[in-house]
Amino acid sequence: MKYVDEFRDPEKARVLLKEIEQLAEQIHQRIQRPVYLMEVCGGHTHSIFRYGIETMLPACIELIHGPGCPVCVLPMGRVDDCVALAQDSKVILTTFGDAMRVPGSKKSLLAAKAEGCDVRMVYSPMDALGLARKNPDREVIFFGLGFETTMPSTALTLLQARREGITNFSLFCNHITIIPTIKAVLDSPDLKLDGFLGPGHVSMVIGNAPYQFIAEHYKKPVVIAGFEPLDILQSIWMLLKQLAAKESKVENQYSRVVPDKGNRVALDAISEVFELREFFEWRGLGSIDHSGVKMKQSWADYDAEAKFVVPAIKIADPKSCQCGEVLKGAIKPWDCKVFGRACTPETPLGALMVSSEGACAAYYQYGDVEKLEQHRISLQELPA
Repeated sequence: MKYVDEFRDPEKARVLLKEIEQLAEQIHQRIQRPVYLMEVCGGHTHSIFRYGIETMLPACIELIHGPGCPVCVLPMGRVDDCVALAQDSKVILTTFGDAMRVPGSKKSLLAAKAEGCDVRMVYSPMDALGLARKNPDREVIFFGLGFETTMPSTALTLLQARREGITNFSLFCNHITIIPTIKAVLDSPDLKLDGFLGPGHVSMVIGNAPYQFIAEHYKKPVVIAGFEPLDILQSIWMLLKQLAAKESKVENQYSRVVPDKGNRVALDAISEVFELREFFEWRGLGSIDHSGVKMKQSWADYDAEAKFVVPAIKIADPKSCQCGEVLKGAIKPWDCKVFGRACTPETPLGALMVSSEGACAAYYQYGDVEKLEQHRISLQELPA
């Protein structure tokens, strides 16, 4: 990619949209219902709303905003565990900015910081390792989260810490995996879905092959997509071409970044440090088998869950929040009764309102202003 403008060309967008409209109408006439397409990645959700892509598409195409925002699916109990770790006066707890705002059952890490806990925002796990070097008398814990996209940097940081003999550094691991999550979505009884926009950043690490089961077993087409407007429009066009031809295969629109076989160095680092958990809890989706990773026993001296007492209490999601239904595409964010009322980016009740990649935050920030105002008026008519 030489210039970003190449991927934001209005004329090319108009050509794609015309072909999308023709294909969508053809499919709609055949199936007699909307065409449901899920973008798995929260980065795609953000781009779709930032550039107004959803409003450009034909009315018969429904985009479903999937579970690919790792901050958004973090359960309350894990946030509470982080707060408990941060309350230890010997600990410096570090994490990414979005993770500091995720609500736990009583408070967020940001609230714990305001109360005096030493919680620090970092841009990478290497920043956290740097703090461990500078503070040899303190225990530095990195609250690691994210899909396979961020897993390699965490693994490589741990390998570096061991090489240097830094013993006051550990990881509270909340990394998650994309494939079991997609399978859980596909197995959902209330699923309405015809195809997937595959996650670009995750695929850069794992490659294309892990998605083959979606096309072969579930007969759903997958197109791995980039994040610029033309990337997303072309990927939707590619999905519709498959659906029009009654095909289901895995295609790679983002080939300029995503190698078919993934990144061997990254995958080797992951396999050296991590292994699959038997199950992992997701906010809004419940427990999903083998959907998270933990540190191998040989890395126990760098595992915060082995070095410290972690409460590990399961906390139920607020009943008023319907993040789970939004994640599975059963409802739109507008349909949640607390959206834009009790739940806003300033005071997030649900996790999907925390990160800019969350569907609710994207709807709130970039959604149709008139629809949002109508939604607020309708909410005012509800009982308090």
